[in-house]
Order: sequence, then structure tokens, then C-alpha cells
Amino acid sequence: MAGIKDVAQSAGVSVATVSRALSGNGKVSAATRAKVQRAAEELGYVVSFNASSLASGRSRNIGVVVPTVGRWYFSTVLEGITNGLIEAGYDLTLYNTGGQDQHRRSVFGDLLLRKRLDAVITLTLKLQPHEVDQLASVGKPVVAIGGLIPAIDTIRVDDFNIASMATEHLIALGHSKIAYLGGSEEFEVDFKLASARQDGYEYALDQANLPVHPEWLLSADFTIQGGYQKVRNVMSAPRRQPTAVVCASDEMAFGAILAARDLGLDVPGDLSVIGIDGHELGELFGLTTIAQDARGQGAAAVRKVLQLLGERDVDPDPTQSFFPTEFVARTSTAAPRT
Repeated sequence: MAGIKDVAQSAGVSVATVSRALSGNGKVSAATRAKVQRAAEELGYVVSFNASSLASGRSRNIGVVVPTVGRWYFSTVLEGITNGLIEAGYDLTLYNTGGQDQHRRSVFGDLLLRKRLDAVITLTLKLQPHEVDQLASVGKPVVAIGGLIPAIDTIRVDDFNIASMATEHLIALGHSKIAYLGGSEEFEVDFKLASARQDGYEYALDQANLPVHPEWLLSADFTIQGGYQKVRNVMSAPRRQPTAVVCASDEMAFGAILAARDLGLDVPGDLSVIGIDGHELGELFGLTTIAQDARGQGAAAVRKVLQLLGERDVDPDPTQSFFPTEFVARTSTAAPRT
């Protein structure tokens, strides 16, 4: 079986360079790293991360804590994190709290404090001061995605302004009867995303001197089915109906479009629909949306973690920054019929 010395001889470099190139610890040029990796592959050599961990004090394992993996946003961010860690030669340990306090206490009070992790990435979990202190006590860098946490590097989108922008788009098209489809409290997780987006919607209406109709403030569970049922109900009402709807997620917007079509309504002629997310199926539905690049958020979190671990020479992002979003205009929004 080939050893590290064989790889060094084949690549024409020192054993120390092979160690740095294959472990990811230390600076090695891209050309040298590629040469070493090619030699290792040809010889069938695989680095022993157990030995590397003992030597470096690193486990090359990042813990990722999520409240669920069953929603598009969470699974897509996780994909971005996974891709980034694989490229950097890191393992990932996933902790899914399932929204249960007991699981969360176990994760933050025990599992994350073990020495087998180098750093932690949390997703839409508002860390409490004692949880931050617990992680700091064992020297684990932490990066949070989804909301502002004092003293922690955070990556998030501006939910208030996103929803305000979506509403302003409909107002600019001439709509004055605009509904809002958000999430109920049980689906807000820690950072009250749905509340922030509803606040942005109401702010845009107020700035345009348009009333907020309580009967058009809808809530669902961020799924296609939930959005479908809520919009079908409001559009089936015998009296006043909205001409447009702002949806707090693309999946609920898909449901809104399907509901309108099942009622024989034209989208966007009878009902304009705008979402928030940047879901891959948006183009298929012709959905106008505010894309938040969930994969990019995951990748950005990995870059920040590697920077904190001192493994990447990258320009540091602001400690607490808004991740850029993009307005994507498609066919699901248009001026209302006169």
C-alpha cells in the first residue's frame, strides 16, 4: 500500500507539502495541490484524517444545526453548505432539532461541545446568550444563517425590504387590492421571518395610502398545498376579491397559481402572484419572485467558517451583513384588468 512518502516522490515535492495539500492545512498553490492529488489518486493513497487530526488539533468536521430539512429553503442552504465543505475537504455532522426544545438543549448543551467539531453553522436559529457562551467556552467559531445575532458572524436577507419590494412591484403595476399570504406563528422558527415580511407588505401599502384588509391577511405552512387552499378560499368568496397576492415563499405562490387556474381564473389577468425565494420551479410556473439564492447563503457560510479557521485568504465579509437578493420578473404579474 502506497504511503505519503511515495506520493511525495511521485509528485516531486516534500512530505510536508503532501500533508498540507491533502489535509487542507496550510498554504499550497493550486498547481501543486492538483499535482499532489493526481499522484495520490494514481497510487491509491488516502490521507488518514485521524492521524491528521491528532497532529493539527483539528477534526476537519463542521457541525450544522437546522430546525428541519423538510422545507425547500433549509434543504437548499444545506446543499450549498455541503458542496462548500466537500470542496474544502471537510466532513459535515448534521443536527436536526426538529423544532423540539429537548433536542435543541441536547445539541447545544452536549453534542456541539464535544471535541469532534472544528466549527458550527446554525440555520435560522436565534442563539440564546448561554448557547453562544457554551460554544465560545470551547473555542468553536460559529456562523449563523437567517438572522442577526450579536457577537456572531451572520448571513441573512432583509426580509422586511424584500416583502416591501414585492408589494411595491404590484402597486407600480396598478394594483390596489393586494392580499398577503404568509406563514403562521408555528412556522416562523426563531427569527419571525413571516412577521418581518408581513410588516414589509403593510409598510408598502401604507406608503401608497392603500388600506390593509384583514380578510386578505392569509397564513399557511409554506407549502404548495397550504398556499393552494388559502388562495382558493379567498378567491372563491362571493364578494370582494383581491387582484394580486404577495406570497412569503415561492412554494405558497405555486399553490396560489394552481388555485387560481383551478377556479378558471387567469394568471396574471385575474390574479397577479409574486413570491419570495428563487425556487428552481419558478421558471416553470412563470413566477415573478425575489430570489434570495439559498445555495449561495450556504456557500457564504462555509467561506466565513474557513476564514475564521484561518484556512482561506479571502476578503472578509462584514460580520453582520445582508445577503444580496435579485428581483426576477416573469409572467405571473401584470397590470390589473380594468
